Formats: sequence, structure tokens, C-alpha cells
Amino acid sequence: MAWLPDGSTLITERPGRLRIMRNGRLDPNPIAGVPSVFASGQGGLLDVALHPRFQENQWVYFSYSAGDRNTNQTKVARAKFDGKILTDWQDIFQADPTKTGTQHFGSRLLWLPDETLLISIGDGGNPPLKIEGELSRKQAQNLRSRLGKVLRVKDDGSVPADNPFVNQANAAPEIWTYGHRNIQGLALDAATGQVWASEHGSRGGDELNRLEAGKNYGWPEVSYSREYTADQMVAPVTTRSDVPNPWVVWTPSIAPSGLMVYQGDELSGWQGNVLAGGLVSKDVRRIAVDGQGQAKELGAIALGQRVRDVRQGPDGSIYVLTDADAGQLIRLETAQ
Repeated sequence: MAWLPDGSTLITERPGRLRIMRNGRLDPNPIAGVPSVFASGQGGLLDVALHPRFQENQWVYFSYSAGDRNTNQTKVARAKFDGKILTDWQDIFQADPTKTGTQHFGSRLLWLPDETLLISIGDGGNPPLKIEGELSRKQAQNLRSRLGKVLRVKDDGSVPADNPFVNQANAAPEIWTYGHRNIQGLALDAATGQVWASEHGSRGGDELNRLEAGKNYGWPEVSYSREYTADQMVAPVTTRSDVPNPWVVWTPSIAPSGLMVYQGDELSGWQGNVLAGGLVSKDVRRIAVDGQGQAKELGAIALGQRVRDVRQGPDGSIYVLTDADAGQLIRLETAQ
């Protein structure tokens, strides 16, 4: 979800519909101008984000899956929105190489203060899926590949000159961080400039990480995850000197999706807390973090629904978007 300057809310739905909520009411008619998407398994119309200068240029950005079960990829596009319809749809990025199956598209969009755009891309899928003869998940360590990465681009999809691998031979220049399985939560702490990511493990081993440009986050060589099909660990080690340790590891998995850093006044003591939604746990986890690399989970807000997104709205309130057949947009309030 993303808020327009007039307070209306844009909401993406996986089958390929873009909806708008005005004055607390969901418009029954989807917004025209979204092309066909590959809506299967975990794929479909994914994230939405407004350009930081939307009031000047009317650009809205989308991540979505394109192709079919045999050949597909995550793409990022932008289109103009005049309050009624989308026009001038244009793809600005695609995650190569293409993959098979319907898993691990990512994909979150996050604007940085310098108006560059971060894009999370999944690793391509679980075994036995393969790309170029090896397990798809090994793409996360392949610097020639854009899979299993967080990428950084300019608003037109071009590459910033200060990306960490831009001058390295045999490395995709868009790469900002690598060694990721499937990030479905990206958030900026506006007070510190730090970027947080919540990432799916396979069977346990979900992670909350603070991202730093150029770093390797380990997957699948360093992980707390276990294999789905065998009672063994995915990786030989859970820590390694060149891999930042996760701030939180969730085992059993919460299946994290949606992430935010609270910067409001209404909830006393929550300033700077990280809020992470859970698809399997059907709740929102609240986590306190400090400057010494320590994190403490302070509790869970139980919702009984799969949490797809968690955001702070322009009114300062926390909003939770749930999915499945009867998804809801929920505004959290302090208990009276």
C-alpha cells in the first residue's frame, strides 16, 4: 500500500488489480492501466511506491512478476497516475536471469533519501528448481546474477555511479547487497538512515537484518534454516566472519512480510521500534533495537490473519494489510 498526497490509499492485489481507498471507502472498480501480470503461486502484482516527488511528476512504481511457469522474472515498472487511471506504463528493470516455477519473486520497493530505489529480489526458488544446471538458490551468491539480491537503481532504472559493485568485472552493477533468500520486508529508519530487511528462511531461520551496502548476508552458505525435504541444515554454518549476524532469527518461522520503523508520538516508548508482519504467525512483532547491535522482541499483536504489509500512514497511525480470500486493511489504535 502507498498513500497519495490527498490521503487516499493505493493497494495492490496479487491477481493484478490496483485498488484505491478514498475517505475510508474502497472503490469497487480497479484502476485501469495495469497490464497483465503472471499471477501464480507467489507471483502477481506485488509492491507499490510513489516517487518521492510524486506531486511534481505523478510517477507510481510497481514490482510484479512477468512471464509463465517455464520462464518468468520480477520486473519493476512506473506509470503516471492522475487520480483516475494509469498511463505511460514503462518497465524500468527486470531481474535476470529468468527462472522457472512460481516461487521467490521478492519483491519490495524502498526509496532512499537520495531518491535512489532499493528493490529486493528472491533467489529463484527451492530445490529441486535449477538455473543453468545448479540449484536456483545458489544465484544468491552469484554476483553476475540479480537473483537473491537487494538492488539499487535511479528513478529511471539506470545504475548509480556509487553502487558497491559498479566497477567490478563480472558483477551486476545494480547489486547493493547479496546472499538473500527472499526478502519481503524493507524499511528505512528515517531518524538514522538505516535500512532494515525481513527475510524468509526455509524451515525456521527467518531473519531480521540491518543492511549495509556491499555486504554478503550469507544465503545459502550461512543460515539457520533447515531443509524442507530432509532433516538437515541448509548451510554448514550459522555464522561466518564476513557475514553480518542477523539481529533476530525466528525459528519456527513467522514467514515475515511487511516491515516498518515506528516514528510517531501516539505510542509511548515505541519510537524507533521495528514492526514485522508475519504470514504464518498471523501477527505483528515489535522489536526494540539499539546502537550496539542488540535486538529484543517485545511482544506480538495477534490478528488471526496473514499479514502482508505493515506501514505507518501519513496520520501517524499503524496500518496492517492482510491477504487471503478476505484481506483487510486494519488501523491499529491504542487500547483505551
